[in-house]
Amino acid sequence: MTDIDHKAALAATLATQMSRRHILKGAGAGLGLVAAAAVGMGTAHAAPKMGGTLTLAWLDAIDTLDPHFTASAGSIKVINNVFNGLLKVSFDGKVVSFAPDLAEKWDMTDDKTHVFKLRPGVKFHNGDPCNAEAVKWSLERVKDAAVKSPHAWKLATLAGIDIIDPLTLRLRFNKPNAFLPVALTGSTGRAGTIVSRRAVEQAGAGFGRAPVGTGPFKLASWKENDSIELVRNPEYFEAGLPYLDKVVIRLIKEPSAGVAAMMSGQVDGLSVCPFQFIPQLRKNPNLTVYGQVEGNYAFVGMNNKRAPFNDMALRQAVAFAIDRKVIVQQSYFGEAIPAYSCISPPMSNFYDANIAKSGRGQYFDLAKAKAFRAKSKIQGEIQPTYIVTEGFTGSGGMGTRNAQLLAPMLAQIGIKPKIELVDRAIWVQRRNAGDFDMYDEAWVADLDPDETITPEWSTGKPWNFVGYSNPVFDKAAAGAADTIDLAVRRKLYIEAEDALMADAPLAVLAHMKVFKIMSKKVQGFEYVPADLLNLHTVSLA
Repeated sequence: MTDIDHKAALAATLATQMSRRHILKGAGAGLGLVAAAAVGMGTAHAAPKMGGTLTLAWLDAIDTLDPHFTASAGSIKVINNVFNGLLKVSFDGKVVSFAPDLAEKWDMTDDKTHVFKLRPGVKFHNGDPCNAEAVKWSLERVKDAAVKSPHAWKLATLAGIDIIDPLTLRLRFNKPNAFLPVALTGSTGRAGTIVSRRAVEQAGAGFGRAPVGTGPFKLASWKENDSIELVRNPEYFEAGLPYLDKVVIRLIKEPSAGVAAMMSGQVDGLSVCPFQFIPQLRKNPNLTVYGQVEGNYAFVGMNNKRAPFNDMALRQAVAFAIDRKVIVQQSYFGEAIPAYSCISPPMSNFYDANIAKSGRGQYFDLAKAKAFRAKSKIQGEIQPTYIVTEGFTGSGGMGTRNAQLLAPMLAQIGIKPKIELVDRAIWVQRRNAGDFDMYDEAWVADLDPDETITPEWSTGKPWNFVGYSNPVFDKAAAGAADTIDLAVRRKLYIEAEDALMADAPLAVLAHMKVFKIMSKKVQGFEYVPADLLNLHTVSLA
């Protein structure tokens, strides 16, 4: 590819209004992103009515509302309504795209230099202007090593930010950055979510409980283990929005209680829903069920830093001993597909549609599992500690269900895990500290293969809780992020993917559907297949 062609490809990839499908060329085509009955597109409604209170049952965990620190999908769904990014994720029923948000215009002077023109007149909830200086400070906060944001890796190649005028800034990178569109969104990206400097400096570590953004809603209150209330931002920059006066988020730990409240009409929506309740919710004529397989994967992580799973042969034995079809049917009630690697079908340009038959990735082969087990350092029965957290924790956590299904499968190769059910806070603490042999988790809402594998499995990255390290994987994953040549990215991700699956620091399980439930009286809800709950355009009939 010539330099001119290279720049042309980058422009086509990263232009304003840039579709993720231009980057991933048809991502989602393998699944058919639109399921009309599920997505609920195209239904005629009366003109939106101003005012009213929307009450939601929130079943997934919220850790912090500081976007630069959260690792929770439950938090991101709130953050998406309180903050904005330079870009936003949108969905027209067929294509996920990256649209302007705080950025009114995006130009490139070369493949490493990006110039953003901001919307005029935007204010933070505290009245401060959201201008080039504010955006520069927010991005530099994420990148600053002293701040220790887990999202700093997304801006690692950012060399500098220049303020051209009060509403224009230039971002200079050391190399092309294919992940940049995702990073700059105000929701899943988080690195590009713009926060108020004055509010951060005033609140300090408490900013996550007193967030100040530019979004359509402002935080009114947060009562621990009870509720979060958002109120309308009357100075929101999108004319006429939002329609709602207030959003009440009821923090509910017990999924059945949330589903019962939804079925009886006590709440207007569910932030996420356990798979076993979907059939009865679909039968309720007063409800709409939204959802499809998204960019995600559930897995079992194995601690590479200590025995017994510092032995690759033992990890490989686990990976091939798992019958994923059983997991899909019994744990996810058929609302998922088997996973053979981390890269999921919505990333169709990088997803191998024939992976189940190709011999690549991880799959069920008991004979192969037993052969690897025979090569492992520790023979005889072993009882590794397998930590799981109680209840339904959102799109990925399955309580003990996966562990209980895996136990008899692993018993066939002499592994009998000791399943420890612990409170989520303790589970997070132990996971982060590496105090486990096995643990159950899922990574969700991924829009690009870079976020699917890089921060979780690269050496020393913040979410690499198992301590996995392989220079071959690191080089391939980093190289794929540093080029916008689609063919090169595809080749490098296959190399990284194959190394990761062969080393088996994790055993992949499934790619799951992610559900949102809304009352029929909720109008204007725009389903986005990135585990978002966008309330900007919602009104009540």
